[in-house]
Parts: sequence; structure tokens; C-alpha cells
Amino acid sequence: MKKVIVIGGGFAGSAVAKELEKDFEVTLIDTKDFFEFTPGIMRAIVNSDYVKEIQVLHSRYLRKANVVIGEVKRTDEKNVRVNGGGLGFDYLVICSGSRYESPFKEQKVVIATRADNLKNRFEDLKKAKRVVIVGGGPVGVELAGEILDKYSDKELTIVHSGEKLIERNSAKAIAYAERHLRKKGVRIIFGEKVVEMKKGVCITDKGTKVKGDVVFLCTGIKPNYEFLKDFDDVLDERNHVKVNEFLQVNGFENIFAAGDITAIKEEKTAQNAEREAEIVVKNIRALESGRELKKFESKRTPQVISLGKWDGIYDNGKIVIIGVIPAFLKWAVKKREMWKKR
Repeated sequence: MKKVIVIGGGFAGSAVAKELEKDFEVTLIDTKDFFEFTPGIMRAIVNSDYVKEIQVLHSRYLRKANVVIGEVKRTDEKNVRVNGGGLGFDYLVICSGSRYESPFKEQKVVIATRADNLKNRFEDLKKAKRVVIVGGGPVGVELAGEILDKYSDKELTIVHSGEKLIERNSAKAIAYAERHLRKKGVRIIFGEKVVEMKKGVCITDKGTKVKGDVVFLCTGIKPNYEFLKDFDDVLDERNHVKVNEFLQVNGFENIFAAGDITAIKEEKTAQNAEREAEIVVKNIRALESGRELKKFESKRTPQVISLGKWDGIYDNGKIVIIGVIPAFLKWAVKKREMWKKR
């Protein structure tokens, strides 16, 4: 039986491992022992029990695959180095994702990456009077919405380097997000970038100072690429993995990539990660059977941004729906995804 190694257990990696374990000897390597519904992470900061609803052990949904918990240090075209040893493969699927990287060493900064990290700061948020969110993209806006939905007594400030919130979304979605947050008393600072932190004070490139009892960093996404440095001409200028139309890594027939790590020009969403995973699975099977490979077609997919438990935005580019329906859709997607894993 051919060996497949999957690096990363997020939306793309977990989907590939679950599907291919039926026909291959699959090893999933992840830095954590569970799958996490990352679109639900923001709610964990205001509801510490919510973490249980968005995490499931890899061992619960993988029946045959071997799960290795560790950080991949190096890999080449034949072996993956993890936990001091080497694992050989016939096929490699890179789904290592991305992370937020803080330029600060301030203890009060919380990197909005993983539910466990946010859960640990639950008590800090409860006590805080002043909250600062750095970044006005979907993550920052969602986090603001969740905090405001739970607490009415927080002085909340968003510092955003752009001129609009969720700037890649439709005009109606952008306008609603800003109107919703300002109505709830949020101070929004546009066109300024936080460059320094001193004793809980955020300092922007224009000299503006914003004090926060707790600061959430929701910007500065960086791909997890370091273990690929031994490969030539695989990474682009932003350290994303270059893939062809079949999602094969540049120069390799048996190595694929999917999810946030790829250099594909599209929104890095869970939906797109799963679409890419489906193509990877089909193409590995096609290589085994000598069939024609299937191309991945990038397209805009709907985005749902929650603004609390009962409010949100659905945006597919042409249609924008606001209010309780998007909030319900977010809940339904989470239930479906976790049901598939459980």
C-alpha cells in the first residue's frame, strides 16, 4: 500500500487524510492532536465552554490513519523529518496553513490564532475596561462583534492600516460592518499601523497612542513554510507554496499543497481549503490509476462574517444579506463540519 504523508490537520489536511486513509497508508502530522473549526474561534474568547464545540481529536474521525503530533523541521522529496526521525512517503500533501506573527513582546498582546490561546485570556477580557483590536479584516471585525455581543461595558478600539473595514468585501458589507460597530460605540482608527507596544499602550506609525488592558492582534498572517527551505523554486516571494493547475507543488509530480499555504490568489477560507483538498484527493487517485488529472478552478466563494450570536453578514459578491440569517448560516456550517468529524 502506497504511503501518503499529510502535513497539517486543518480543513484541507484533515479532509485529505480522512478520504485517502481508505486506500492508502496515511500519516497525518500536526502540531496539535485535534481538528479545530477555526471560523468559530472568535466566540471562544467570550464563551470559554464554546471551545468544546469546535474541537475534535484527530483520532475520533480518522479510523486507519496514523497521527503524529509534532512540528515538521525539514522535508525533501523523499522524507519528512519530525520528532527527531524521518518518515518516507510516496505522496506528500502540504497543508501546513498560516499563523499570526506578533512583532511585539508585550505580555498583554493576544494572537488571535487558536481557541486555546483565546480561552486562556477569558478572565483577562472579563476584567478589562479598554480593549484594542489591531486589524480590521474579517477576524478583527468578528472578534469585535463577539465582544460587543457579550459585554456592553467595554471601551473598544480597532486600529486598522486600511481605509475601510473588511476592505475586500462588497460595499454593502463594508458599510454595514462599520455602521454596526460604530453604533455600539467602537472607536475605529483608519490609515494607521501599530508599530510599537509600551506597557499596554499601542503606538501607531502616526504617533497615535491607544491604551488597552488587553490587545488582540488580528493582522500579519504568515505561512508556515520554514520546513520547505531545502526545496528549490517552491516558495514565492511571500513564502507561499507555488502549485500548478493540478495543485502539484512546482517541479514535483507526487507532492501537492492545499489551503492557506498555497500561492493561489483567492481568499484563504475554510471552504476554499476543502475545495482544494477534494482536488488533491482526486489527483492522487488519478496518478495511481493512470487517469487524467483534474484542474483546480479558483473562484469567489461566499463569506459569512458573524457579528455576535444573532447578527452577521453573508457576502457572495453579488448578494449581501445582513442580520440573523448569516448568523444562523454560520451556526449551521459549524454543526455540519463538526458532525462530519465526529
